[in-house]
Amino acid sequence: MITVAGTGAGGATAEDSAVLVDRVQVLNDVLFDGRFDDLHRRWANLFRRDVFRYRDGLSPSERSELAYERLRVVNEEIENVEDLVAATDQLIALHEWLGVVDGTLTTLATIHYNLFLGSLLRLDPRRTVDRLPFTRLRQYGTVLITELDYGNNAAELRTTATLQPESGTFVLHTPSRGAQKFMPNTGSAGGPKSGLVAARLIVRDEDCGVFLFLVPLRDGQGPLPGVRVRPLSRMPGSAVDHAITSFDRVVLPRTALLAGEHAVLTTEGAFRSTLGSRRRRFLRSIERVTTGKLCLSAAALAGARACLTIAVRYAHRRHTFAPASRSGVPVFAYRCHQTRLLGAVARAYAATSLLREATRSCAGPDATESADAEVLVAAAKGWITWQTRGIVIECRERCGAQGLLSANRIVDLLTPIEGAITAEGDNLVVWMKAGADMLVGRGYSPPPAPAVRTGALTDCALLLDLLVRYELRCLEYARSRLGEPSTDSMDRWNHAVNPALELVDAYATRRAAQALRAAADRVGDDATRSLLTQVFQLFVLQHLAPRAGLLLADGHLTTEAVRDLAPAVDRVSAGLAPHALTLVEAFAVPDTILQAPIATDSYDAAYDDPAGPWQSAPID
Repeated sequence: MITVAGTGAGGATAEDSAVLVDRVQVLNDVLFDGRFDDLHRRWANLFRRDVFRYRDGLSPSERSELAYERLRVVNEEIENVEDLVAATDQLIALHEWLGVVDGTLTTLATIHYNLFLGSLLRLDPRRTVDRLPFTRLRQYGTVLITELDYGNNAAELRTTATLQPESGTFVLHTPSRGAQKFMPNTGSAGGPKSGLVAARLIVRDEDCGVFLFLVPLRDGQGPLPGVRVRPLSRMPGSAVDHAITSFDRVVLPRTALLAGEHAVLTTEGAFRSTLGSRRRRFLRSIERVTTGKLCLSAAALAGARACLTIAVRYAHRRHTFAPASRSGVPVFAYRCHQTRLLGAVARAYAATSLLREATRSCAGPDATESADAEVLVAAAKGWITWQTRGIVIECRERCGAQGLLSANRIVDLLTPIEGAITAEGDNLVVWMKAGADMLVGRGYSPPPAPAVRTGALTDCALLLDLLVRYELRCLEYARSRLGEPSTDSMDRWNHAVNPALELVDAYATRRAAQALRAAADRVGDDATRSLLTQVFQLFVLQHLAPRAGLLLADGHLTTEAVRDLAPAVDRVSAGLAPHALTLVEAFAVPDTILQAPIATDSYDAAYDDPAGPWQSAPID
């Protein structure tokens, strides 16, 4: 059962309170696919512990060490680490709570569990590597893929691992400054570490492609011989011990090569692979990046939901002037505040629905290799993380100066989202690839064109039809641009790239809206279903407003409908406003995790001064 805390619903009868709790429970079931108790409650309970509480005034190095300590606590609570890593839904659920607690901890966890252990389990099916040091966290695992000169073009990495035929060992080497591994967490915090290093396998002078190699990096005393680690400048808001790392002829045993099932190095020193393309070999080696996109999206979204809980609560407690009023009103009484915050709530509901849809698409051991899943996850990752950044910025502004204080959490939850936008593939680059795939029909089937429909702007079927029509328009326009006369292939793609990005956005928006609408339709309670319908309406209306001109030009909206878009947003917001606190309570972030003074009824108590003049006896 979900408890309702800090809703500001004073004076409600016991019956009213029971109805409210039931409604929050139903909304929670929608947001968490009815699996809050199954997947989420244990993490919600774990992160209430004192070790995870917000601490002010720590230095970057202290925050970094604290994050590693917290990861040890998390690891102790996992019954079977390998099972967790193999279960996408469980791993994503963990990240949804990490994202509320500590951005640095989130980064360390996604690297260790998803990228390091996830890749190790998949690429070492015969268990030649002892996993216990990593599953018990006697050693931290990290991943070294990106190089200084080869970020978005990782298939062209220059670090080499050359087979020595006489000894059967590999020599790992960084041949140039541009080949230095850029910003893995190989710094001094946390203790002993090993890494999966992406290097070009050289066998008998033949380039066999990029594979992952298991490399011990540092022990309790520092970097191991041949491993050079230099700290990078700090990132504001993050305490990850990022460093630039290189290798000076480090000798590795034959077992260091993690080739998986698709490649083998024979005892005679011959290389064979079932994949003829070096690029495909590399992509197979790093396929856990797909799961990582979902993990980071989940963490960013959880942070945004926490910020909304804070901002909506504070908006009901922060007072301002009002016409013909001596006492003032909560800022949330103003429609301009309502439309902005409720619009952000609606985007959070839609984004959460899209995350669930994308997670389901990755169920099963080989699901991430599906072209449909790859395109959906890529679109969802960019869309969700960009949406969450907008949500958190909105929350920060709506909280005024209080929103700038780390103690109120919002600004500290923004930096991890910025990191998620770049990690596991820079959003813009990921969307360019997804857009190119969609234009040629790889992993994407256009939705069927809807029948001509008329109705009010609150007609949910009409709103979905408009999203489909806009997506089809984007597809047609992008393909037409791709067919423009061009001097070369790069020029041809540049004609289409921006329209292709708009297509990806339209596709992700439509999938999010459909998922939210489907979730609302499954609700049995009429009042809660009506509430979710209004959330859906607000989400779609605010998305369509800046695109109304094109829909009007194509004959899909009338001039009267275009004129009514802004008033419709106001009407739906007015209907949702009395339920704003209920909508954010369904996010189920306990106060002991939220820890934001402005999210409580007596937030000014956080600033009480025991020696303040108000503490003295009154003057006669």
